[in-house]
Amino acid sequence: MAASASNVGDITRLLEEHLSKLGFEIYPLKVGWYNSVLPPSLCLGHHNDCLAVLVLSTPAMFEEAFLPFVKQRSFQALSDPVDQCVRHCVSSAVAQCFSGNDVDVSYDYELLPSRKPRFLAQTAAHVCGAAFYYQQADVREQPWAHKKMFGVCVHPRFGGWFAIRALLVFKGVMVDSEMLQPDPPDCVPSREGRIQLLEAFNLHWQDWSYRDVVPPVQVYSQRQKDYFSTPPAQRVALLRTWGFRSKGSEAADSQTPASCPEEGLRQPIQGH
Repeated sequence: MAASASNVGDITRLLEEHLSKLGFEIYPLKVGWYNSVLPPSLCLGHHNDCLAVLVLSTPAMFEEAFLPFVKQRSFQALSDPVDQCVRHCVSSAVAQCFSGNDVDVSYDYELLPSRKPRFLAQTAAHVCGAAFYYQQADVREQPWAHKKMFGVCVHPRFGGWFAIRALLVFKGVMVDSEMLQPDPPDCVPSREGRIQLLEAFNLHWQDWSYRDVVPPVQVYSQRQKDYFSTPPAQRVALLRTWGFRSKGSEAADSQTPASCPEEGLRQPIQGH
């Protein structure tokens, strides 16, 4: 199905109606925008004119979606509760809005059999105009010699207080030439600012300072900071101290003290 700009607007509107109230943002893009900046080995295996939609979480997601999700005791103890919440919210929206469409959903934590990520989240955010992806190559006369500095996205409204969660590809929806690629807002235009940003992200990411590189309209609540500052293997135990229980936790409690960390959770990702 060929889609005009108005069709794309209808699709994003439906997703926004379901997800914006839960603290998510929606950004449409063409698969070709993403594929054009990557080597073939990292490209998405879809037609370049396919419509895709990127889903971001804002600071509001924690209180509006995550805490209600865990309050309903919907999460399993053996995988990351935030990942479970995001999957629940996104899959529910897709099922309700696009039950007759073939939608390929990739989450930020998913890997291919080759151990490569299913999609490069920060690249996707940059090409759809959601957030500028600042990389080492964006700094003139680099002061780091041969040291590798990892890149980081900056959102024009939330700075670093957001996360990239999912990419939806609508396999049967081909976008026409009316859909123009937006430029991401360059929030950190100076060389000095970019150096400060990359050093804060690579060397001091645990102090949260890189997230304030631009004045954010909203930041994580203290409870949210406490959650993401906790090692992933101990987050289920932290939720228990807050009064939340996972499925089957009563049986687990009869064998394991509640203060013991759960095993099998995903390694920390700085993009939280």
